[in-house]
Parts: sequence; structure tokens; C-alpha cells
Amino acid sequence: MSGSVTAVSRNETYTFTKPNRDSVTLLAGLGVEGDVHAGVTVKHRSRVAQDPTQPNLRQVHLIHEELFDEVRAAGFEVAPGELGENVTTRGIDLLALPVGTRLHLGDEAVVEVTGLRNPCLQIDDFRAGLLKQVVGRDEVGNIVRKAGIMSVVVTGGVVGPGDRVTVELPAGPHRPLERV
Repeated sequence: MSGSVTAVSRNETYTFTKPNRDSVTLLAGLGVEGDVHAGVTVKHRSRVAQDPTQPNLRQVHLIHEELFDEVRAAGFEVAPGELGENVTTRGIDLLALPVGTRLHLGDEAVVEVTGLRNPCLQIDDFRAGLLKQVVGRDEVGNIVRKAGIMSVVVTGGVVGPGDRVTVELPAGPHRPLERV
């Protein structure tokens, strides 16, 4: 299974969106160099308020570009970086990957998938009504989160648009992604 990177984004300050860059550098055990969410311990404000010593399982946020196609069909224009992701991909069903999957990004970087992004109300501040497009319920009432996946950096490296993404599944049995 393989796909490609379509955009990379980072921001030094806390804002909902992240500007696209020509490339980003992933740092092992930390995240995206120069990004406000990089670090060994959690950096998301709500999580810091709960316990600032918890490990940062959300170092790199990835979203599949196909989500933008889906929400566009519902009347929402969203571009890479606008939902706060660091890496936008195409061609891989990120949400179907199990915990522990390793994604090889470009020639060097490797991230390990930790779980699903749990979208917050800031999405509706960005585009009113968008939250209902990225969080819903399946036919039996289970919550379905579609706003991407979170990961930690195993091996650092430079990543940019056009880089290949390859999937390395963990040994079974596989655990489905849960929110982190």
C-alpha cells in the first residue's frame, strides 16, 4: 500500500490552521521542527491543562486529502493545512490503519500511528457546520472520526509534497485506531 504527500504544514504559534511549506523536518521523538506541537510531552492546550507530563502521542497530524473531496461535495472548501494537519496525503486510507502502523514518508522519515484525531469545536469556528462532516455516527451509532490520524516520529527526515508514502503494518493482531 502506498500513496503520496500532497502538502506539508507547520506553525510556530497556536492557531487552528497551519501554513503550507516547501518541506518540513521531522525530528525523532519530537515531531515537526518549528511546530508548536513538537515535543516529548503533550503540547495540545486541553491536554496540557489535564496533565502536562503525559507523553506526546500527537507529534505529527496526518489527514488524507480525500477528506477534502468529501467535504467539498457537502459544500465546504478546505485546503491542506487548514485543519491544522502537518502532512496531507493521497492514496492511503489513513483511518483504516491499525495502531502501530509505520508510515515511511519520503526517503528517510518514519512515523508510527498512535490513534485518531479527536476534532474539537474549533472546526466549526473555522467553517460553521464542518464538525458534523468530520465527526459522525455509523449505522449502529458508533462515533466515526474522520479528521485524520496522529503519530510520533520514529526516524527523522525531510518531507515535502510529492514524496512517496509507504505503509508498514505492525505484526498482528491489529488494534483499530481510537482517539488520542
